[in-house]
Amino acid sequence: MTDSIMSKAATMEIPINSNGDTGTLPEDDSLEQDLQQVMVSGPNLNETNIVSGGYGGTAEGIIPTSSIKGRSLMSLFARRGSIPSSSSATCHIANQSHHYQGSGMHHSSSSSSMTAEEATRGVAVEKLELMKKWGLNTYKCTKQMISERFGRGSRTVDLELEAQIEVLRDTKRKYENVLRLARALTNHFYSMVQTQHALGDTFADLSQKSPELRDEFGYNAETQKLLCKNGETLLGAINFFVSSINTLVNKTMEDTLMTIKMYENARLEFDAYRSDLEELSMGPRDAVAMARIDTAQQQYQVHKDKYERLRSDVTIKLKFLEENKVKVMHKQLLLFHNAISAYFAGNQQQLEQTLKQFNIKLRPPGADKPSWLEEQ
Repeated sequence: MTDSIMSKAATMEIPINSNGDTGTLPEDDSLEQDLQQVMVSGPNLNETNIVSGGYGGTAEGIIPTSSIKGRSLMSLFARRGSIPSSSSATCHIANQSHHYQGSGMHHSSSSSSMTAEEATRGVAVEKLELMKKWGLNTYKCTKQMISERFGRGSRTVDLELEAQIEVLRDTKRKYENVLRLARALTNHFYSMVQTQHALGDTFADLSQKSPELRDEFGYNAETQKLLCKNGETLLGAINFFVSSINTLVNKTMEDTLMTIKMYENARLEFDAYRSDLEELSMGPRDAVAMARIDTAQQQYQVHKDKYERLRSDVTIKLKFLEENKVKVMHKQLLLFHNAISAYFAGNQQQLEQTLKQFNIKLRPPGADKPSWLEEQ
């Protein structure tokens, strides 16, 4: 009974014309206001229950009274030609949310890619700028070097420092010769000591197998063993001498020569930028030329400071090198003289005392052959 009354009320709410179509309602100026009221007071889509049956099934549809205003809302949308459904609205909202999320993710990824691209571009620009400066500096230095060789350009010369540098290079060449000869002496003397050791073993073996010459072979075996022992002591002194000279020549002197090379490069750069500044100073004095002169003046001052700093470093290193060379060579030459004199004089006690004086430790008795470092 109640269902029939609700269906009649719904039928009375929606007028039907002769063709069975909904009647055309006059347009109301307050359509938007009515729409807002209907949306506020209308039913929730989740609360609307629709039960429909097919042919032969239950034919009655159950629509609560709270959905009547909703049908008025449907008629309003029908007048505008679009009736949204709950599923289409839900899909539309989901599509919009995915669109916003996708656009946000795309924006963040594009921002990160733009940041990486900007960083890469910055590194490339920096490298290009460094390459440009290197090329300009190389061109100026090459031009200055050619000018000096052909006698066209001027050259900054410190006569006292240049003389000290030349003395150092000559000293290094002579000390390298001493090192080469000392190594040759070490190799030859080591071979002699090994020969004396083998000869002493042979004499000792023959003294056991030759009763008639036992005493003679025995004397010679003892002499060769004594010479071999003293030779190993002298070999330790010579190896210490060679090691010290090698450190002086290939480390201390080489380090000073590396600083001298840096000083000479700085001198060439200084003269190159000085010549460039002099050429610009003799040219026109317009605005562009004055800007170039200011830039050249700054570069000139930078290379001048670098040149003076390295010249001071070279002067200090040459002074310390000379003091170190005298100290080291005084000790090593005294060691070499005392060891050689004691060995050839046959003074075993003085030879051992010389090694103790210079804190030289001999190799273990089992290590007959020197290491590959000693043989170099």
